[in-house]
Amino acid sequence: MSVISTYCRGFGVVLAAASVVMIGCSRPEAGGDAADAIAQAQAGECLDCDLLGADLAGQSLKEAKFNRSNLSNAKLNGTDLSNALMDSVDLQNADLSNANLTQAALTSANLTDANLKGADLSGAYLRGANLSGTDFTDANLTGANLASTNLEEAVLDGATLEGATLPEGFTVP
Repeated sequence: MSVISTYCRGFGVVLAAASVVMIGCSRPEAGGDAADAIAQAQAGECLDCDLLGADLAGQSLKEAKFNRSNLSNAKLNGTDLSNALMDSVDLQNADLSNANLTQAALTSANLTDANLKGADLSGAYLRGANLSGTDFTDANLTGANLASTNLEEAVLDGATLEGATLPEGFTVP
């Protein structure tokens, strides 16, 4: 069993992780307490959370909500984030290798220097995301929307881009 510490706008919560982790810690309503945050965690909602460097590798976080959260340097390799809502999330330097991000929404997300080797992003929506330096080696981007993204220095070796919407003027190297 591992312990994950999460901090959200003025209070902290420590959650014990078993085989499935559902993280959540958006600030409780006025008068709420840490128990409210734990209940939100069990519901799979983590809005505006600080999960810097969290180890969530191999977890099932389907349809989780991480909008505006800090997951930079997080270990998410092999994690199922299918249909997750991750708009404006910070995933800089995160390890998402072999993660399942099918149909995930990552609008305006920061994935600078993230590792997405072998990840499945089929049908993912990444419009406006910063993907500079991101490693997409052998990733599946079939049908993904990459419009208005920054792909400067991104590695696309062996990536599947069939049906993907690419930024205007971008040509696959």
